[in-house]
Amino acid sequence: MIKVENLSMLFSTEEVQTKALNEVTFEIEKGEFVAIMGPSGCGKSTLLNILGTLDTPTSGSYLFEGKRVDKMNENQLTALRKGNIGFIFQSFNLIDELTVYENVELPLVYLNIKPTERNRQVKEVLEKVNMLHRANHLPQQLSGGQQQRVAIARAVVTNARLLLADEPTGNLDSTNGVEVMELLSTLNKQGTTIIIVTHSQRDAAYAHRIIRLLDGKIIAENRNRPMESDSKIEIL
Repeated sequence: MIKVENLSMLFSTEEVQTKALNEVTFEIEKGEFVAIMGPSGCGKSTLLNILGTLDTPTSGSYLFEGKRVDKMNENQLTALRKGNIGFIFQSFNLIDELTVYENVELPLVYLNIKPTERNRQVKEVLEKVNMLHRANHLPQQLSGGQQQRVAIARAVVTNARLLLADEPTGNLDSTNGVEVMELLSTLNKQGTTIIIVTHSQRDAAYAHRIIRLLDGKIIAENRNRPMESDSKIEIL
């Protein structure tokens, strides 16, 4: 699904140049769950942004299902993101003025999906993350764990094939963090390819493979026996 070769990212100012990524090479198969780990400033989030087509590498190649992403123009990148790639952030990034239903519906509005089909898809995905009963609530009426489940629903409502999560449990307590990781594991078992950036060994334990970065370079890749998760998340 993803093939990266000799990928480098250079950030420059008048005084200094920083190589955030230094000739990174790896592949990710369809249906994998991969964790990217490393200390702060090692290039994890930069790599995730490139994989999500939010940044363009300075050099090297990035193929998504055989297509050269690093050669695409902005319109092509936008088209690739739509319906293919979903994002989950540490800070949830929900719109406070919109209900749970409206937040999840928004990507479908941008895709010009018909209202009846939007309604079906939103209800289906909210049921999948056990948040349908909160559909008319505002984000501030939810717990942190519930907000992150809504953010996950928004990320997958377009049937995205690739889900990118940057520290998805970083703002959650341990109980809600486990619930979110269990949910991601379930989505992965249903066919979604997932890449997470994390500092948490507990979160990385859900992945099939762990890629470790240091100073912009891959220093290790480890196969992992994923932690077993329940197929259903129980909400208290």
